[in-house]
Amino acid sequence: MLMFIKKFIPTKIFNTLSPTYHRMLVVFGILVYRQPSKKIKIAAVTGTKGKSSVCEFINSILESSGQKTALASTIRFKIGDENNANKLKMTMPGRFFMHRFLRKAVNSKCDWAIIEMTSEGTKQFRHIGIHIDALVFTNIAREHIEAHGSFEKYVEAKFKIGNSLVKSKKRPRLIVANEDDEYGTDFLSLKVEESYPYGLDYAKPYSTDEEGSVMTFMGVNIASPIPGTFTISNMLAAAVFAKAIQVDMDHIKTGLENVTLIPGRVERVDEGQDFDVVVDYAHTVESLESLYQAFPRKKKICVLGNTGGGRDTWKRPKMAAVAEKYCEEVILTNEDPYDEDPKAIIDEMAGGMNEKPKIIMDRKSAINAAISSATKSDVVLITGKGTDPYIMEANNKKTPWSDSKVAREELKNIIERADTI
Repeated sequence: MLMFIKKFIPTKIFNTLSPTYHRMLVVFGILVYRQPSKKIKIAAVTGTKGKSSVCEFINSILESSGQKTALASTIRFKIGDENNANKLKMTMPGRFFMHRFLRKAVNSKCDWAIIEMTSEGTKQFRHIGIHIDALVFTNIAREHIEAHGSFEKYVEAKFKIGNSLVKSKKRPRLIVANEDDEYGTDFLSLKVEESYPYGLDYAKPYSTDEEGSVMTFMGVNIASPIPGTFTISNMLAAAVFAKAIQVDMDHIKTGLENVTLIPGRVERVDEGQDFDVVVDYAHTVESLESLYQAFPRKKKICVLGNTGGGRDTWKRPKMAAVAEKYCEEVILTNEDPYDEDPKAIIDEMAGGMNEKPKIIMDRKSAINAAISSATKSDVVLITGKGTDPYIMEANNKKTPWSDSKVAREELKNIIERADTI
């Protein structure tokens, strides 16, 4: 509806009226669904990277401790045993979604709702009226610059979520924040009853390699098949939150170790091949580099798209430069061009590389080429989309898509052809 209205109203007037429109929707949703957040405990998770993974780890810990949960994230929406993939291309959807979701969680007698909260959501005031018990802050990296107008405004949007915790009528309110991040101290300074820092030092001794990660939390070894120091940091955030609400260590360990796969987050695609295929969301320069560093001993064949058209154009050459640094083979491909020329986006990416890259515009063909060139012990890393369900193209065209599904299909085809030779 809003996009329809936008066609007939001058941009300047639309931008002036848009905040009022979104505020009215939120207020209406609060009234219609009778402030459901007051009747359920809410753990919010915010940051640039790791939010969805932290939500999954928290959810698993709470379930392991016998509590009934609701979860709203980029990956999925669940209430108790009801689970649905998030195919909306929005972490915090509008049209009263969050308050309707929380009302269903209350009616289903859930103990906790875990909500991934985004800066984009705050722009439409979708955090308003959600009374938070706890907030977990992961980190802030340069992201969504064009959408917010500047990096400073992006940071400001994140702190609006922190202020929601401060204004919450719940007691006690608690903040868990990553002190390895430069903004962690500011979040820990929020005026709430309980503050809990975490950082990689709290997980020592820890280790990570291509096979997975191991950390030590309060003297207990906790293992995960998901590699990367970012995995240790995400597990630690969930563990510190759980300890803060007095979940016992047995349930913390069990809950974390029960998470063996997070869709679109270092997600391994296995059809019996003798090399690794991994799908990952990696949408910042830092997250892309961290993913590549998680596979130090493997030859990396990397399929790289980039940010969608019309946003964060500054990072296109930087992402490609990181790929060239770590990957033996880089294939640049289309991702979410929206109304931009996809080839122009690829050319901007290639500008950050010293050598002329391989370019395959069709994403399926790019994935096929990467898998076809892999040999024993290599790793094919397909980044940028994670669980995103569509390729977003010009004129609001949405092409259904799944990196993991396409990778699985291409693996099967290649294996079948090899078996017939």
